[in-house]
Amino acid sequence: MTIYKQIADLISQNKEAVLCIITATTGSSPRKAGSKMIVFPDRKISGTIGGGSIEFQAISDAIGVLKSGVPLKKTFKLEEDLSMQCGGTVDVYFEPIKSSLVLYIFGAGHIGRVVARYATDFGFRVTIFDQREEIFKEFDSAPYHCVYEEFYAAIEKSGFTENTFCVIVTPKHEYDEGIVKVLVRKPFAYLGMIGSQTKVAVVKKNMLENDGFTQEEIDRIDMPIGIKFNAETPEEIAISIIAKLIDVKNRLNK
Repeated sequence: MTIYKQIADLISQNKEAVLCIITATTGSSPRKAGSKMIVFPDRKISGTIGGGSIEFQAISDAIGVLKSGVPLKKTFKLEEDLSMQCGGTVDVYFEPIKSSLVLYIFGAGHIGRVVARYATDFGFRVTIFDQREEIFKEFDSAPYHCVYEEFYAAIEKSGFTENTFCVIVTPKHEYDEGIVKVLVRKPFAYLGMIGSQTKVAVVKKNMLENDGFTQEEIDRIDMPIGIKFNAETPEEIAISIIAKLIDVKNRLNK
């Protein structure tokens, strides 16, 4: 498998790694410009940029790049920095392959579908879930994935990471409350639930007094969902939600 095919597979599978490329060399070096290596989160590698001390140090640097999400260019002086007898210098560029920002929307009604439409323009890979089969008839050409399935079964089949965003806008209060109680103990970057102040107060009270959730867990949930302004229409409410998603997205690596 070529290194390019591996990169494509990582992106399609929503996995993270770092691509290391030798961009320039001087003097004697074990590998030349254009040599590539992928470093995975467990420090395993595919390909090589020379082995030995330079590769060991590059792996450590790559793990740092993976955590920061910021590309890095570094010059290694092989003899001076790494005690390699071959001498020379090697320039290495580290490019993070970051997992996509996944957005799960629970509820394909008026608000859910507008959020889905807007979110695709801001780098989110969107999946929208609903257990009403007929509602998806209007989604034939939608630029996102639609899943017709019972909400809790869909959750069990879906993957959650620290880059997962969740928006709960189902047609029934009982679904909203039930879903948020399941999702709050999954990994996520953002979890928001629609609802009035009264509805939210009831959910928080139930979670704290009856369901064994901690105040810290409850405080991680954005409810009522979205940036607060006087929104009334589904489109306006969707904008408030999108604004919140963007705010959280842009804070992830800061």
